[in-house]
Amino acid sequence: MNTASSALWPWLTLAGLGAFHGLNPAMGWLFAVALGLHRRSRGLVVLALAPIVLGHVVAVGSVVLALTFFGTVMDATFLGRGAGILLLALAATHAFARHRTPLRIGMQTGLAGLALWSFMMASAHGAGFMLIPALLSLCVSSGMGGELTASTSLPVSFAALAVHTGAMLAVIGTVSLVVYDQGLAFLRRGWVNLDVLWSVALAGGGIVLLAG
Repeated sequence: MNTASSALWPWLTLAGLGAFHGLNPAMGWLFAVALGLHRRSRGLVVLALAPIVLGHVVAVGSVVLALTFFGTVMDATFLGRGAGILLLALAATHAFARHRTPLRIGMQTGLAGLALWSFMMASAHGAGFMLIPALLSLCVSSGMGGELTASTSLPVSFAALAVHTGAMLAVIGTVSLVVYDQGLAFLRRGWVNLDVLWSVALAGGGIVLLAG
């Protein structure tokens, strides 16, 4: 792998994961569509995306900040191995637990409830932890001597979060409006269950970290 592709793949991974998160109905677009259909408002579908993305950003951003903090006080290799084991554990948990979560919010919830639900679902599904392989690659390469420092890793981490969130917003907005315009019957004839792919993505990230 040449230098250009080595520098590019973490950013493409972050964008790809953002698109994947946006595509997954568990991350909230189904709520946006339901609210829009209930109130017969296309504008409400768009408005509902804001709390969905906000909740997701807070959940993912918490992982990003935690990784940055622990990276400054722990050996990067040890941190990567620990994160790899955690990702594999999350993959196994998700494979068995699926969408189970202690939080129950109705499909006609308000925007504040939607933000809370988005945060809880992203946290429970380990959405932020999927970003760790790409984040570690970016932060370690930008640090001095392969070490993570706050001065170098924080700007990179926030840029990574912005790329991930932008890709998610683009996809979740597109999917929400397409499903709203086509009607929920579209889901019965044109959608696939992403649970298995989600577990595979978590496990894949863990394997990458442990093999690195």
